[in-house]
Amino acid sequence: MITARRTQQVVRLVVAAFFCFAGVAHFIQTELFVSMMPPYLPAPLALVYISGVCEILGGLGVLFRATRRWAGIGLLLLLVAVFPANIHMALHPAQFPDFSAMFLYARLPLQLVFAALVWWGTLAMSTSNPTNAG
Repeated sequence: MITARRTQQVVRLVVAAFFCFAGVAHFIQTELFVSMMPPYLPAPLALVYISGVCEILGGLGVLFRATRRWAGIGLLLLLVAVFPANIHMALHPAQFPDFSAMFLYARLPLQLVFAALVWWGTLAMSTSNPTNAG
């Protein structure tokens, strides 16, 4: 039988894998991530590296009960912080010819999906039932 707890554990693994992979990508495809940065933000290279480290730490953090809550909060804040870059990409598709405009716009609501997965996998039920944090 598939329980909510088991589903939540799977969601945590998916969240961890996604954010760790995305974080590592910041160091492998640095130029792409720098190009995503809106021009009004300072130090784009530093921001790419910082966000990459935060994604890796957050992804790893959701795997451990002791850090799960803070990792979830951090990843939610990170999703908010990177949203301007996603908007920038959607509004300037000509700067990103490797991606279709539809894909760039589809990424915007996907942020909400990722936020929901992070919340449910790391924060949901954690205060009402601490034994469900497994």
